[in-house]
Amino acid sequence: MDPVASSTSAPPPAAAAATPDDQTPAAAISRWKFEVSRQYQHLLDKTTPFLLYRWIGFLAVALIYVVRVYFVEGFYVVSYGLGIYILNLLIGFLSPQVDPEVLELSEGPTLPTRGSDEFRPFVRRLPEFKFWYSITKAFCIAFVMTFFSAFDVPVFWPILLFYWVVLFTLTMRRQISHMIKYKYVPFSFGKQRYNGKRAAESTSLSDD
Repeated sequence: MDPVASSTSAPPPAAAAATPDDQTPAAAISRWKFEVSRQYQHLLDKTTPFLLYRWIGFLAVALIYVVRVYFVEGFYVVSYGLGIYILNLLIGFLSPQVDPEVLELSEGPTLPTRGSDEFRPFVRRLPEFKFWYSITKAFCIAFVMTFFSAFDVPVFWPILLFYWVVLFTLTMRRQISHMIKYKYVPFSFGKQRYNGKRAAESTSLSDD
């Protein structure tokens, strides 16, 4: 008998057996947390293009929190902490990613200051999506905190409100002075745009 014909094909290698560590409750919980986190991130990524609907949803969440605090007449310290956190987020949203004051000292001016300067898009320190996500999550956490009496610290709320208004005014005045000094506007409708007609006129003037 031909030895080649009588030989049988080798069986495929067996699948690697699961290690005992993969079957522990901790490993199962870790896999479950990873799957939930992946699905949650996928849902967030799908909401990215819907800017208007995202902010409408935020306004609904904020309104629910305000109504809750109004009816329970408490949790003013939670609201004050929420206001300070929102102020910090707002400063990051209105600030450039790289402070022009630092770049001016090291590399010279980087933002355009004249109409003939090259246009550079404004890059925020805190992007719009992260700003929306952080502020919405903050309101949700504050809303949950209103169901625990341990966070309802008795305080004279007009003092907290006055202090927050003063802090907001001073912070925004400094931010606006920074915008005026370095001539930038953190919104798209404030940017200078160049169309084809203007570019053609500039080319014809240069040819003359």
